[in-house]
Amino acid sequence: RLIEDARQVGSSTGQLVEAILAAKRHPEQGYRSCLGILRLAKTYPSERMEAAAQRCLRARAYNCQSMDSILKNQFDRLPLPDDPPTRSAVEHDNIRGAGYFDSPPEIDPPVVQ
Repeated sequence: RLIEDARQVGSSTGQLVEAILAAKRHPEQGYRSCLGILRLAKTYPSERMEAAAQRCLRARAYNCQSMDSILKNQFDRLPLPDDPPTRSAVEHDNIRGAGYFDSPPEIDPPVVQ
């Protein structure tokens, strides 16, 4: 019943409720979070609930507090980032690149005596 009620709000909200119940060892432990999310649906429009649920699913934040925080701080109105930014390689004289490791070893390495 909880999942059906959440799906009436939207598909992402339904997925979030399913994830909450699946994340608990005993699904009954997730009932309060699910009821809290359904209670939030009475206060906020379904578009905002869906956007907040998508953020929760992406962050794997399966609880009502995260959903409430996203809605209160209006993070649901911000666009979702596509991918986390990747860090570029640092250029420095002491850092060896891939070419160093791909090169063949010396034929006769020097012997230290």
